[in-house]
Amino acid sequence: MKKIINAPADYVNEMLTGLSAAHPALERVDGEPRAMRHTDAPVSGKVGVVTGGGSGHLPLFTGYIGKGLLDACAIGGVFEGPTVDSCIAAIKAADSGKGVLCLYGNYGGDRMNFDLACEFLDGEIRTATVLGTDDIASAEPTERHKRRGVAGIVYAFKVAGAAASSGTALDEVAAIAGRTVDRTRSIGVALTGCRIPGSAAASFSIGPDEIEFGMGIHGEPGIWRDKLKPADALADEMVDRILEEKPDDSGDRVSVLVNGLGATPLEELFILYRRVDQRLRDAGFTIVRPLVGPFVTSMEMAGASLSICFLDFEIEKALAAPAECPFWRV
Repeated sequence: MKKIINAPADYVNEMLTGLSAAHPALERVDGEPRAMRHTDAPVSGKVGVVTGGGSGHLPLFTGYIGKGLLDACAIGGVFEGPTVDSCIAAIKAADSGKGVLCLYGNYGGDRMNFDLACEFLDGEIRTATVLGTDDIASAEPTERHKRRGVAGIVYAFKVAGAAASSGTALDEVAAIAGRTVDRTRSIGVALTGCRIPGSAAASFSIGPDEIEFGMGIHGEPGIWRDKLKPADALADEMVDRILEEKPDDSGDRVSVLVNGLGATPLEELFILYRRVDQRLRDAGFTIVRPLVGPFVTSMEMAGASLSICFLDFEIEKALAAPAECPFWRV
């Protein structure tokens, strides 16, 4: 695989420099090159919302810093969690005295370092933590706490950002973010692997006529691997598996995210969305604010994921609130 890079060791820092040059509202936190904040952060009287995770997934994580969304982000190496120091820097950069919500995916390194950062800041900054756990392929329903956070966390970013921007207190921001995670389900398919800068081979391999269903964004094993199937068959299984796990009080209003993993043409995503839209409407659902595009990627992996957020009144209202970041505008 060919990449447009200089030295692999400079990949993340040069990417962040270019991102902030193209979007001046995002800037490095003083003294910590792997933490970024919005130039308005911290906003007086507002709860801060912070995330963090490995590089290689833009727009996730750094790309969702913006008004009505995230205040700051801790950035790790490619597919590596952020350091404790970068987590501390991001939390401090977002704190206005009203506390900070740490909202990130359910991965071991991210959890460990954010937990340590929150312990270090205990007594100085009040924090709360919500983990993304939307990937239904990664654990059984009885062990939802073990599930990975994938593209569905974008809904939690939006809802938490809206709640914080409206002056909501920390505990309530954490509660609605947690409820959004609890009401969101995701599942993906992968057609190819990806290559980390400097590596000699792809992170995993899939045969030229194969597809893996339920694979994680770092190459975590999926539910099955088989010959490539038509788009409608894949969309049907995605929808069926998610609806099997819909919340008991799901109602009939949902938001849908069809996400490209990095190398999937938009045309193919809209072919998937066409079938998802049909299936959900036939099942009696009204689709609100659908999203189609590369919202959470995995380098140049070919594939797609489907996320469905089962709305309630407050979540739907928060999704409609104004927001703006480099990759998304409401």
